[in-house]
Amino acid sequence: MQPSTVRTAAEARELVDARGLSHVKLGVVDVDGVMRGKYLARDKFFSALDDGFGFCDVVLGWDSNDQLYDNVSYTGWHTAYPDARCRVLPETCRPIPFEGNMLFFLGEFADAAEAICPRGVLRRVLDRAAWLGYSVTSSAEFEFFLFAETPDSVRRKHYRDLTTMTPGFFGYSLLRAGAHAEYYAELLALCEQMRIPIEGLHTETGPGVLEAAIRYSGALEAADRAALFKTFTKIFSQRRGLMATFMAKWSRDWPGQSGHLHVSLKDRDGKAVFHDSGKPQAISDVMRWFIGGQQALMPELLAMVASTVNSYTRLIPGYWAPTVAAWGVENRTCALRAIPGSPSAQRVEYRIAAADINPYLALAAAIASGLWGVENRIDPGDPITGNAYDREYPAERQLPRSLGEAAARLAASKTARELFGDAFVDHYAATREWEERESRKAITDWQLARYFEII
Repeated sequence: MQPSTVRTAAEARELVDARGLSHVKLGVVDVDGVMRGKYLARDKFFSALDDGFGFCDVVLGWDSNDQLYDNVSYTGWHTAYPDARCRVLPETCRPIPFEGNMLFFLGEFADAAEAICPRGVLRRVLDRAAWLGYSVTSSAEFEFFLFAETPDSVRRKHYRDLTTMTPGFFGYSLLRAGAHAEYYAELLALCEQMRIPIEGLHTETGPGVLEAAIRYSGALEAADRAALFKTFTKIFSQRRGLMATFMAKWSRDWPGQSGHLHVSLKDRDGKAVFHDSGKPQAISDVMRWFIGGQQALMPELLAMVASTVNSYTRLIPGYWAPTVAAWGVENRTCALRAIPGSPSAQRVEYRIAAADINPYLALAAAIASGLWGVENRIDPGDPITGNAYDREYPAERQLPRSLGEAAARLAASKTARELFGDAFVDHYAATREWEERESRKAITDWQLARYFEII
C-alpha cells in the first residue's frame, strides 16, 4: 500500500504497521495559514483515527508570532485555553521523503472549533456547492523569493541587505534554472513524492524569485496542496541553506509575490459549466454570474484573501497586482481574469490573491462569492479591455486600502455572515483587527528617515 491510496482509518493503520513506525506526524492549519503540528506515537495515532486528538485551542487564538489575541470570544484566558478536538484525515496521508519512512497526515478542528477552522470553512463552502449541483476544481500558483540566508542571519541583519539566491531581473531564465538545477530537480521530486504535483516551475521577474504552478484538483485537495507546498518549500530550502519567503511584498524595490487561484465548476454529470460555444469568448451565463458574484463581494471579503498588513503594499498600480474589483478576458491588469479555452480548461483566475494567503480561506472567499453570484444571477457588466489601471470605477468596485478597513468591511457584511457563519466572521475579523493594531506599534525605517531630524 502507498500513502496516495490511503482513504480510511483502517488503511492508515495498515500502512503505519507495514512501515514499522513508532510515530507519525500531524499538521493543522491556523488562522494565518501557518501549519502547526507534532509527532504522535503509534498507539495514540491509532486512537486518534477513531476518536480524534486534542490540540490546544490557542492555535486558533494567537497570531503568527504566537501572541495571544485579546479581542476574541472563542478562546482566551477567560476559557483557560483547553484542548480542542481535531479529527485525523486519512486521505491526506503523505510520505516525508527526508524523514525516512515517516508519514504525514492533516487534521481538521471539530466541535465548536470547527466553525472557525479554516479548512472547515472551505469544506462547508464546497458542501454548499454540491447542494447547488456543482463540484469545484481549483489550483494555486505561488511566487516566492529565495535567499542565501538562514533564520539566524536574517535576524542578525534585521532583515536588511539580504543576499538573494540569484541577482537581478531575469524572468523565465534557463541560465538561472540551469545554474541551480539541483535545487529545481530536488524540489520537483519532493513535491511529486508528497502528492503536490507541479505543472510549471520557473524564475520570475526579480532577484531569486521563482513561480510554481500546482496541478489542478478538487478544491479541498487544492487547498491542502497549497498549504503543504508553502510549508515544505520553506523546510526544503532551509535544509539547503536557503530561505523562502511568501510575503506579499518583501521590498519596495521589487514586484510583489502572487498567489493566484484558478477555479472552475462542473455539474453533477461532470460536465464543465463555464464553457458555452454559443456565447462571446465561449463564456457561459454560469461563468458570467460566477464572475459577477466574485466581483461584487470582493471588497467586503478582501480580508479573507489579503490577510496581512503587508498584503496591501502589493495592491498598487503598475506592479502586476489589481487595485479594484474589475474583470477582463485574458487581462492581467484585472482582479479577475477570465481564461477562455476548451470546456475542461476554461476558468477564472482570482488574481487579487498574493503568496501570503491562507489557501483555505482565500479559496473559500473566491468560491463562495462566485456561487452567490450564480444563485443570484449577478451580471458583472462588460469586461475591461486594455489597461485596467487607467479607468475610473464606481465606489462599489473600490477595494479596502488597509487590513483594518478590510476587517471592518468583513465584520459588517451580512452576506459574509450568510456564507460563512457569524462565529467565523466575528472571530476572523477580530484577528485581522488585532493584526492591524499590532502593526501600528512599529516604528518603521520610513518613519525614522522622514521624521527623526526634520519634523
